[in-house]
Amino acid sequence: MWHNIAAFIIKFRIALLIILLSATGIMGYFASQVKLSYEFTSAVPTDNPKYVEYQNFRKKFGEDGNLMVIGVQTDKFFTPEFFNDYAVLAKAVAKVESVENVLSIPGAVTLVKDTLTSRLKVAPIAGDPPFDNVDSISKIFLNLPIYKDFLYNPETHAYMMAVRIEKDVLNSKNRAGVINAIVDLGDAFGEKHDMEMHYSGLPLIRTRMAMKVQSEMQLFLIMSFVLTAVILVLFFRSFMAVMASMLVVAIGVVWSVGTIVLLGYKITLLTALIPPLVVVIGIPNCVYLLNRYHHEYHRNPNKMKSLLRMVDRMGIVTFFTNLTAAIGFGVFFFTKSQLLKEFGLVAGINIIALFFISLVFIPAFFSFLPPPKVKHTSYLESGWINNLLTKITNWVFDHRMWIYGFTMVVCGLSVWGLTKLKNDAHIVDDLPKSDKVSVDLKFFEKNFKGVMPLEIVIDTRRKRGVTSGLSVIRKMDQLSAVLEAYPEIGKPISVANGVKFAAQQYFGGDSSYYAVPSDFGAAFLQPYLSGKSESGKTTLFSRLLLSFIDSTKQKARISVGMADIGSHKLPALLDSIRPKVYEIFDTGRYTVTFTGTSITFLEGSKFIVASLRDSLMLAFLIIFGCMIALFRSWRILLISIVVNIVPLLITAGLMGWLGIRIKPSTVLVFSVALGITIDVTIRFLVNFKQELARHDDSIADTVHRTIHDTGLSIIYTSLILIAGFGVFMLSQFDGTKSLGYLTSMTLLLAMVTNLTLLPALLLWMDKVIEKKNDAAAFLMGEDDNDVIKLND
Repeated sequence: MWHNIAAFIIKFRIALLIILLSATGIMGYFASQVKLSYEFTSAVPTDNPKYVEYQNFRKKFGEDGNLMVIGVQTDKFFTPEFFNDYAVLAKAVAKVESVENVLSIPGAVTLVKDTLTSRLKVAPIAGDPPFDNVDSISKIFLNLPIYKDFLYNPETHAYMMAVRIEKDVLNSKNRAGVINAIVDLGDAFGEKHDMEMHYSGLPLIRTRMAMKVQSEMQLFLIMSFVLTAVILVLFFRSFMAVMASMLVVAIGVVWSVGTIVLLGYKITLLTALIPPLVVVIGIPNCVYLLNRYHHEYHRNPNKMKSLLRMVDRMGIVTFFTNLTAAIGFGVFFFTKSQLLKEFGLVAGINIIALFFISLVFIPAFFSFLPPPKVKHTSYLESGWINNLLTKITNWVFDHRMWIYGFTMVVCGLSVWGLTKLKNDAHIVDDLPKSDKVSVDLKFFEKNFKGVMPLEIVIDTRRKRGVTSGLSVIRKMDQLSAVLEAYPEIGKPISVANGVKFAAQQYFGGDSSYYAVPSDFGAAFLQPYLSGKSESGKTTLFSRLLLSFIDSTKQKARISVGMADIGSHKLPALLDSIRPKVYEIFDTGRYTVTFTGTSITFLEGSKFIVASLRDSLMLAFLIIFGCMIALFRSWRILLISIVVNIVPLLITAGLMGWLGIRIKPSTVLVFSVALGITIDVTIRFLVNFKQELARHDDSIADTVHRTIHDTGLSIIYTSLILIAGFGVFMLSQFDGTKSLGYLTSMTLLLAMVTNLTLLPALLLWMDKVIEKKNDAAAFLMGEDDNDVIKLND
């Protein structure tokens, strides 16, 4: 079949090239339309209960992840010059397009009791700058406990400005412009006062990460092209071989980006890795095909016959290696995570596409070129490579027991290391600790206990259950006190804060009155909680109070900012809070729900890790099913499983010993590595199977020949893959770095096991078959020389 395919490609090479280039032009058009994704919760499946709860919360109360914060730390805040400039900064930020509102100390409000009507009215503390009475403003402000630990921390002299941004712009490409405009204003203020400015909040974190993804995608593409080109030049010493390989992966890159657009997807942190992966995975296709072409031409200097033999011998190998790699990625499509689905489908499709691109382009392209010269095939007789392969062969034949023993010891240590693995992920996990985003997040965690949104929704199960009396609000205040006692949780904000604020101002303004009043003294609050004044209009204070209550007044929210404590500690924290919540809110009368971006992130992280684990098991089953179909031997299957599990096990063990945590980016390594490392095993075993008949079914002779025939290309392609994934170590994201060095390490281990453990186990199989035949001969009374060795 493959001979006929080879003949078809050579016969219709011009038409096939035209079709290929035309398709690439079309895909290039779609690739030019690609967009960045700014979504944050797509890792969670839409039918996940936590995701459903979060969406219901957003419908009731609006976004919780559209707040950006600006922080400063100084003991000169209430000096006239600084305070006036800070007020001007707040005004300027409020004028930035798509900024909904700004809450800052100069723009803070108080409540003033009307002496005639005894009603409370919202009034600004300061008014418009410039201010001459900064001292009096500070006294008024510092007497309002509602703002303490929210807009300022008196112990550390840290001050915060909260900027709410329109949710629609946060899901568009315009978000970068809005965030940058705010940061530019803040930096100009900081430069004037020689002060470090701190920025955080999900809008900024998401935007900064998206911008880094975009810049790194371009960097990795360039680096992977340059690095692989250099290795190919050293390998083939042929400009045309390098150019053909670069053209194949360039076409693959265009197709991969075009596929993202055609499927209606956008560039995410995961799909941004696909174009560089296409380069890294596509190059070995070219290396193996060209290596076989040169090998065949070296044997028989006939160009067209060598090209036919190249496709005939390597077509099935390349197909199965690309298929297994595609399976390694494609199984992610069967998860319920949209993020993984997109990555798996695009990667799987384009790895298979790489097979067709290389199978058509390489033979067609070289059919128009002159035959390779002696210098182009001289690498086949490379002295140091052949010496290395000879030493490997000697080790395999003479020291098999050492190989088995060393493998068992290393695997034992790796299993021990597995027990030390921990599952933990953070919202800004992939950013290094020295990055400005991480440093600023720690600033807010230190001074305000964090800014990551956590929402607690109290459902009274009846309409107007929140506002009919103050019992629910009093319970919410009690819960807020419980929450504030945790060092990881910032100041809770709810309708209870507004009620206490109103009570303080209504009863004279002294901070000692900042408390939920008794039912007897709370009559003045009812018009505000009902939402209507005497004139029938909704007052500003009512709108502020009711922003924490749903329209039916059945549900109320408690909003807190918390530290990014990670997916390991967050469940324990919530579990410690829940019993205290249920002591306050009887489960027979109330339903309490924990939601918000922090919860959905935790759920997404847990789900991705579980999905990657399940997809890895599915990949194992499918890939080794392909191995059975290809080799039809249970012994070969068993050997393949051992050879490919060992490098994965060692990598996992090293992660445990080195304290590398299990998180989405590190678990991804195993599925990626499995799909690629199995390629080397298939190439070795297919060559072994093809050579077996030529060596009179002598496994020992065939192993010896196969090490030398495939060792050269295995070493070079492994080096290319290791170098290609090594490029990811230049990333600013720790997760991408982990993907780079862990995958490179796994591929290095896979190269070693495939060149040592695999042939050693094949020789073990030879001994087993030999004993089996000897036993059969003994029982049948035949001479050993009359027994033909069995090929399983």
